[in-house]
Amino acid sequence: MEFVHKPVMPEEVLEGLAVKQDGIYADGTMGGAGHGYMICKRLGAAGRYIGIDQDADAVKAGTERLREFGSKVKIIRGNYSDMVPALNGMGIEKADGILLDLGVSSFQLDTAERGFSYRMDAPLDMRMDNRQELTAADIVNTYPENRLFHIIRDYGEDKFAKNIAKHIVAERAKSPILTTGRLAEIAGQSVPMKFKKRGGNPAKRTFQAIRIEVNHELDVLSGSINGMVDILKPGGRFCIITFHSLEDRIVKQAFRKAENPCICPPDFPVCVCGNVPKGKVITRKPVIPSEKEMEQNPRSKSAKLRIFRHN
Repeated sequence: MEFVHKPVMPEEVLEGLAVKQDGIYADGTMGGAGHGYMICKRLGAAGRYIGIDQDADAVKAGTERLREFGSKVKIIRGNYSDMVPALNGMGIEKADGILLDLGVSSFQLDTAERGFSYRMDAPLDMRMDNRQELTAADIVNTYPENRLFHIIRDYGEDKFAKNIAKHIVAERAKSPILTTGRLAEIAGQSVPMKFKKRGGNPAKRTFQAIRIEVNHELDVLSGSINGMVDILKPGGRFCIITFHSLEDRIVKQAFRKAENPCICPPDFPVCVCGNVPKGKVITRKPVIPSEKEMEQNPRSKSAKLRIFRHN
């Protein structure tokens, strides 16, 4: 299968990045280079695009898709948390724009053996980077019940997390849970029938939670934003597309803190903490896809784009 990840809100992203012909742009989640291709099309001879992705299939697909742009493009296999040292290693201290598209690609979802989808039976995997040892099967079969409960409740925002965790532990005592089909079945059996009819697939939130835990997605995001803000040039733009409320909350709070880092008590007449604003949040409310895009690309429906501009 071809690595496909239809870029979400492509025009909004290009506008948000304010792409300059001679600019340097770092894409921390390159995927199939959907956004990357559009950025590269707008670069002149002096422009640079650095695509980073931890997925080997994405690196292969992105390399092929962007081949026509030659030396303007540099592709790195790695996590976006390593963006700053990666750029510094290339002699780049500052970037004109940074993009993170935090969605799981269509390729990853639709390739059964990657183990991301609750719709197809396959080995429980869910690793974005197959060099990593921890898999979804490890989590489901070894984590204590209370830890599973907290992961499904906090990362999946599932009101039935306690019941799902209890059923997982009971079922794995009979035999290891090794496939997506079995995990989906257990999650489905843990949700009352009346909620199944109106809440979508009952396994969706459990799979989201386990995937986040496997790939440490929220920890990586919250630990990376400030460092990436700091490598923006004056006027540089930072665009982040999120797909669920937990990610969006982290981005919203991090951008707000970068805009207003003062930690002085509210009743202080003047700031004495010395923290200086790094820039301005461009999007007071997140940008969402148009009705037309949501119709054409249903997976874009939960997407939110937030933009920060460096001072």
